[in-house]
Amino acid sequence: MATSPKTSPSSSSASSGYSEGSIRVLKGLEPVKQRPGMYTRTDNPLHIIQEVLDNAADEALAGHGKKIKVTLHTDGSVSIEDDGRGIPFGLHPEEKAPVVELVYTRLHAGGKFDKGSGGAYSFSGGLHGVGVSVTNALSKRLEVATHREGSVAKLAFSGGDVIEALEVRKLEAGERKQGTTVRAWPDAKYFETAALPMGELTHLLRSKAVLMPGVSVTLTNEKTKESQQWLYKGGLSDYLMQTLNGDPVIPLFEGAGHADKNADNFAEGEGADWCVAFTEEGQPVRESYVNLIPTSAGGTHESGLRDGLFTAVKGFIELHSLLPKGVKLLPEDVFARASYVLSAKVLDPQFQGQIKERLNSRDAVRLVSSFVRPALELWLNQHVDYGRKLAELAIKAAQTRQRAGQKVEKRKGSGVAVLPGKLTDCESKDISHNEVFLVEGDSAGGSAKMGRDKESQAILPLRGKVLNTWEVERDRLFANTEIHDISVAVGVDPHGPGDTPDMSGLRYGKICILSDADVDGSHIQVLLLTLFFRHFPKLIEAGHVYVAKPPLFRVDAPARGKKPASKVYALDEGELTATLDKLRKDGVREGAWSISRFKGLGEMSAEQLWETTLNPDTRRLMQVQLGRFDFTSTQGEITKLMGKGEAAARRELMELRADDVDIDV
Repeated sequence: MATSPKTSPSSSSASSGYSEGSIRVLKGLEPVKQRPGMYTRTDNPLHIIQEVLDNAADEALAGHGKKIKVTLHTDGSVSIEDDGRGIPFGLHPEEKAPVVELVYTRLHAGGKFDKGSGGAYSFSGGLHGVGVSVTNALSKRLEVATHREGSVAKLAFSGGDVIEALEVRKLEAGERKQGTTVRAWPDAKYFETAALPMGELTHLLRSKAVLMPGVSVTLTNEKTKESQQWLYKGGLSDYLMQTLNGDPVIPLFEGAGHADKNADNFAEGEGADWCVAFTEEGQPVRESYVNLIPTSAGGTHESGLRDGLFTAVKGFIELHSLLPKGVKLLPEDVFARASYVLSAKVLDPQFQGQIKERLNSRDAVRLVSSFVRPALELWLNQHVDYGRKLAELAIKAAQTRQRAGQKVEKRKGSGVAVLPGKLTDCESKDISHNEVFLVEGDSAGGSAKMGRDKESQAILPLRGKVLNTWEVERDRLFANTEIHDISVAVGVDPHGPGDTPDMSGLRYGKICILSDADVDGSHIQVLLLTLFFRHFPKLIEAGHVYVAKPPLFRVDAPARGKKPASKVYALDEGELTATLDKLRKDGVREGAWSISRFKGLGEMSAEQLWETTLNPDTRRLMQVQLGRFDFTSTQGEITKLMGKGEAAARRELMELRADDVDIDV
């Protein structure tokens, strides 16, 4: 039935099904149950068990435990027992509830916010009090027993809710004095499989023992009656030698470095332990950790190790004049045959995602490099023969890489189109290493040219908004200068999804769209993505197209404690809010910081553009993929958005989904 023009606004909104009552506020652990994938891995329950294990390891890391016991019970539950200080169970002074209950039922409740002297934990993998509350939310049952101060407290939960209230009694003679035991029954409905991957679990437990010499880690399986114990005293070198594929060319390079109380740039205790081996064959073994948390996707601490190794080896090669004429050494040449175990200690680590697979802390590059480089420089100059062998290995890798690049060059033939005059090309011919940035505006292009890595980064400035090419015929594309320049610079001709284009002329492994972080920049980004999807689909299919994410805000924070004054960049409003919250937690007075909003890339200096958007160690670069949609369905969606005769379809889309969009006015 049609709505009368006289209908009041309130009845109109009610009839549309969207009103004040439509907004739900998820409380407690409901967000975790509704969207578990935002908080943990959902392929199996290993990560929610690891959250409990990490807490036990943090106790040992803080010097309050020597034993961790993990038991796989016959009923499918898993228990983790430590001999740490035990979780406090008295009433929280503000919340008026038992602390142990808050830890397991409240997101962002924990003892690891207050880092540094005076805090319960100086260094820890736990950061924001989310971990074990997620374990609790996704478990059918979870039991906690905490021993401390001559008493034991027990309570039990189901699906995150208390089902057996806290019970405290005095310890009897013969009972253990302190520590925490947690037993969890993961709820299978949240996971693709309820079975724990035993290989990953044993590797995780073994690595904890390696990283904490003197701490014993035990795994008992009640079903198979098997028990394993790991207790390492030799540390990283023993572990690496046991897992290495192939014999090392030189003796292991092992070392450690940590800041003392007089360090200017880092907090006392921050630093790293490492062990590196170089082999001529076999798959390299590479493992890294931050505060005992495994970082399977690497991060800035690994970048620091790579930077330290490269700088030291390059310096040795230059000192002894070992580099053949015409050979250019790159970091990956030194790193190509390196196997390593790296364990970093960072006071306030910033991870990518809740499951902490990658470290994003910018300072970690400088932290690790500052200890690795001088240690390796000293070692190489004390062992010159071994240094020459290492140099030989790196030079051999560089020559192999350069020969591969020359083969690509030969296949291009002599009929190459003249490169665009606006293109500032890179020096390297290795397409796996090269990248081109399609930059919005000449001014931003100028900053990018000055801030880039000349060896591997090319810049192509674009003037204004690119043509919408969705309905442009392929033989008319080159009438547009910007698109002609992009095609010639990239080295691949326009083609369709069913074509087999000649990719031998491709000049860059990464084609990066770099536009302002505002609405106009997003529009240019969409126009370029439309161009690549419509006329260069094989570049997307092969994973060559990327979108760079420059920050929208810069926060200048004053010095606080041992932390010097710093610049923090935020991608959007959400990250800005999170950054300000973190400064408040660090004790920075409200308003003591200053916030700058970048109106565009052209406002950034070359140094800022490099630090935030161009540097491979600190930038955010998103690969363009079709994801869960196939080519045909994606084509239909883009037609709706970019087609000239699709105004009605776009209007319908906006009416349905307008509330999902953030508008930047």
